[in-house]
Amino acid sequence: MKYMLLIYMDENGLSETERAQCYGESAQFAVQLSKSGQYLGAGPLHPTSTATSVRVRDNKRVVTDGPFAETREQLGGYFLIDSKNLDEAIGIAERIPAGRWGTVEIRPVMEIPGLPAS
Repeated sequence: MKYMLLIYMDENGLSETERAQCYGESAQFAVQLSKSGQYLGAGPLHPTSTATSVRVRDNKRVVTDGPFAETREQLGGYFLIDSKNLDEAIGIAERIPAGRWGTVEIRPVMEIPGLPAS
């Protein structure tokens, strides 16, 4: 089953040195997951100041700068994994380096007919 591991943290909570170390550790972790066949994708996100939100209301597009909602922790990155079950996904999530500073939310990915194969 595929799981999206969403990483939330205060985007200003790390120094540049800590952020670089976290990225390096995350890349090494992704390599480990890849070797085990569980890695499907991962990546950090640029700060929320670079976000653009799009809504459609009454068939009209509304584009605004910034994230969808102001929160204490922001979505900072993700891992997309393939695991046998939720327990295995939890075991992977607890090893994500950014989890030491923030929260890792685990969401099963719905498989629906008609989507192109990755």
